[in-house]
Amino acid sequence: MSKVKVGLVQMSCVADKQQNLDKAIEKIKEAAQKGAQIICLQELFTSLYFCDVEEYDNFSLAESIPGPSTDALSAVAKEHNVVVIASLFEKRAQGLYHNTTAVLDADGTYLGKYRKMHIPDDPAFYEKFYFTPGDLGYKVFKTKYATLGVLICWDQWYPEASRITSLMGAEILFYPTAIGWATSQDKETNVEQYNAWQTIQRSHAVANGVHVVSVNRVGFEQEGAMKFWGGSFVANPFGSIMYQASHEDEEISVVELDTAKSDQYRTHWPFLRDRRIDSYQPITKRFIDED
Repeated sequence: MSKVKVGLVQMSCVADKQQNLDKAIEKIKEAAQKGAQIICLQELFTSLYFCDVEEYDNFSLAESIPGPSTDALSAVAKEHNVVVIASLFEKRAQGLYHNTTAVLDADGTYLGKYRKMHIPDDPAFYEKFYFTPGDLGYKVFKTKYATLGVLICWDQWYPEASRITSLMGAEILFYPTAIGWATSQDKETNVEQYNAWQTIQRSHAVANGVHVVSVNRVGFEQEGAMKFWGGSFVANPFGSIMYQASHEDEEISVVELDTAKSDQYRTHWPFLRDRRIDSYQPITKRFIDED
């Protein structure tokens, strides 16, 4: 099977965890009714984006994976014969937490998880307070419909992550995301930031010859100080935008991809063929100093 329909669920969240989970399940069902076969939810969709503050009480939002949320999503995945990509706050052990995405196959089987590798620490994005960096390495998941690569938000900015995941056989790269702009910033700055965010991900599609699917949350949080910019999108292996969501509204969209086209793109622009893997050792250094 080379043609697959992917569903993007761009939504806003509230403080109540169960309400967010119930909402996501309804939107999964709606996407399935529209023909989606693989459905991706946004980053940390069961809560508000709590990393805007360093608050110990927020650790109570975490759960085991597999656990209650994956159990509920497994049931809906099986019922509607869809793959679900679900970003969750994982409690691995007492005092040990990760930003993790679980993948559930179309028969409800839990296929495994990917733990976010790159953890940011910026104003209003204090993720290092909450999340231990991932230790599972980069992952692909062989689902009923396609082999998926899953990366998470801040991973978006790192070409190494998308390259390694693609070299592992990912046919589509999925990025659950929670990113926005401070409402105090001017419009020009906001547009520039969004364009940079989209451009870097489109470049991953081009460099690796695969489709990229990025799913972001939308709406105001932090009492109006932060607006998550939505703008979820799909790019083809040449980086062309196949679909882009609004910056204002919740949206459920289904986009058909043809993973077989990667062969055509990679044949005509053979970036993988011409890689000089013998010359890349310096990239493992933090910085290449002159000494």
